[in-house]
Amino acid sequence: MRHPSVSSSATSDAFTDLLFNALLGFALMFVVSFALINHPQEAGNIESKAEVLITVRWADRHPDDVDTLVEGPHGKIVWYHNRDTELMHLDRDDRGLLADRITLDGVEVSNPINQETVSIRALQAGEYVVNLLHYQANYAEPLPVTVKVEKLNPEVTLVYYGTRLLRGSGDEQTAVRFSVDHEGHITGTNELHKRLLTQALRK
Repeated sequence: MRHPSVSSSATSDAFTDLLFNALLGFALMFVVSFALINHPQEAGNIESKAEVLITVRWADRHPDDVDTLVEGPHGKIVWYHNRDTELMHLDRDDRGLLADRITLDGVEVSNPINQETVSIRALQAGEYVVNLLHYQANYAEPLPVTVKVEKLNPEVTLVYYGTRLLRGSGDEQTAVRFSVDHEGHITGTNELHKRLLTQALRK
């Protein structure tokens, strides 16, 4: 008895079906894996949070170098030699006219703003001290420097705003001291002088 032979066209159809199913499976896996990939712009969204912002400014294009020193409740000091400590961070260290050139769209321009900022990411109970240091003076006349302390949450409120006259290289002055209770509320301010530079150099 003769067995029916499998035609070449039937074999070809079976191979085509197998190949099509394999390609379909790969395509499906590709679609699923692409859907699971996080978009870079979404992954890079890091929410920056600060409770207090301290801003120190002096005249635009002035060549003098002014430094900001902030001491936290535990005695740690943030300044240009220690830009990040505990929950405080020196966001910008301005050196007067030095290094004030920036590049915008391929063109180098001068940034005229003299400003330093310190952010406090979370408040701890105790006292904070904000000092100014006239690191480098180029003129005999005193340099007016403004200090602004803002509490940012739950809404922006002004804690302190004032001006200090720095009188030459090495002059360190306390701008403001403010106290924080255990619930994160600022309970009071004063301007009693406290030297921080000696303590900072010991760290």
